Amino acid sequence: MVRPRSKIASLAGVLCAMAFTAAPEPVVLAGPTAVARGPLPVVPAVRSFTPRTGAAWKPGTSTRVVAARGGTLEDEARLLAGELHVPYADGPARAGDVSLSLDRVNANPEAYELTAGSGGITVRGRTDAGVFYGTRTLLQVLRADGRFPAGAVRDEPDRAQRGLTVDIARKNFSRGWIEDRIRELGDLKLNQLHLHFSDDQGFRIESSSHPEIVSAQHLSKADLRAITALAERRHVTVVPEIDTPGHLGSVFAAHPELQLRDASGAPAHGAIDISDPRAARITDDLLREFAPLFPGPYWHLGGDEYHAAIVPAPEAAYPRLAALARRRYGRGATVGDAETGWLNDRAALLRSYGKIPKLWNDGFHGSALARPDAADEIEYWSGKRLRGRRPEEYLKEGRRLVNLNDEYLYYILGGPKSFPYPTGQRIYEKWTPAVVYGTAAVAAGLSGPDRILGARFAIWCDDAAAQTEAQIAAGIRMPLRALSQKLWDPGRPALSWRKFTALAGRAG
Repeated sequence: MVRPRSKIASLAGVLCAMAFTAAPEPVVLAGPTAVARGPLPVVPAVRSFTPRTGAAWKPGTSTRVVAARGGTLEDEARLLAGELHVPYADGPARAGDVSLSLDRVNANPEAYELTAGSGGITVRGRTDAGVFYGTRTLLQVLRADGRFPAGAVRDEPDRAQRGLTVDIARKNFSRGWIEDRIRELGDLKLNQLHLHFSDDQGFRIESSSHPEIVSAQHLSKADLRAITALAERRHVTVVPEIDTPGHLGSVFAAHPELQLRDASGAPAHGAIDISDPRAARITDDLLREFAPLFPGPYWHLGGDEYHAAIVPAPEAAYPRLAALARRRYGRGATVGDAETGWLNDRAALLRSYGKIPKLWNDGFHGSALARPDAADEIEYWSGKRLRGRRPEEYLKEGRRLVNLNDEYLYYILGGPKSFPYPTGQRIYEKWTPAVVYGTAAVAAGLSGPDRILGARFAIWCDDAAAQTEAQIAAGIRMPLRALSQKLWDPGRPALSWRKFTALAGRAG
């Protein structure tokens, strides 16, 4: 791969171990501002907690989780009831119950309010996602303390897109490992899982349209249905990626004729020949096959590191692509325009399935002849070395981006010298969503939640054997928690890193 991007425990298990019936007597807070043990033990920290005088709440033998049967929140209530090992009930709520309901708490669709007292818990949200996040707050506090102090929580995220990228093309990850990460993401109020299905080393998704390109180890469509179903229940959107027109080397074993070659006949690593109509047919076959399998609104097209667009003098090196660009866009068109046209065609196909296309930032070229659709989202990764343009240029054009700054957010197996494993502490103390390229933030007027939509932490498997699944899960544990905190509330954290780490250990 040209650049080094080449890219927690189960709730039930933890809560099962908690002896709710053996918990100590309720703590009575001394006054309206008293919090006996400091901030609520929640990651990410709640935006507002107002303590109230009175006894804390804890589950008892008569506790139920209540929501209307057949309503939007029944599945949330049944999930929480199972995690607390108490019954689900249709209602009405009684003393000691946990009651879930929908209410327009504010304009943010992921906002919620939680009210706790000795008489019970109420969780209200504008959507079921907001209510779900309220239940995660409840569970983390119970894990840490076995009780919830009397008071009111008002909470909402700052950024809409918050998640994890996993390169499953170069390393085969088991369905069980992926499902564990979905549960972890949901617990941390992270809401995206981006799966990089294809690269030069593997194509890891079952295909009926082109079975000849599929790696021996791969996810079946049954696996995918189970993964996306779990993700929907945990309010995690699965974002699939088939990287194109670069990083398609896994296709060439079966279709060597599609590999791009330069003017001398030398093959371009991982690059498909976009001047060959057969390349479009196989790519579109795959997109049509897989788009209906993923219920979320996004599809990642890749677009990064297309060899022909990054070599010196690309028009001389790849005259067929230059000719294609001129035929389509006129004199002065470049190989970059040819790649943009290729990506625009694939994006148009995906929009017909209701998808919002995402592309890596170096797939957005600066030409005025061929331009990506304004709705396409930029996934900005190149924080250590400039690829394409700086983020400010895209933002000034009115484009929206997601932050994957490789200076902070890339976990590359093997830990190459220029890419040591990232630490949660550095993310927690130094990074914000506005730090997109390098270590400096973009201007405040360009970095709001409507411009920088969020961020993801990314696992790239350059050296697939360098770590086991268990080692990776352990290695990303605190970076994910730090990311969760900074996307929920990008301001300076109230706790030191030492205290945050201790709190995360208590909350699970």
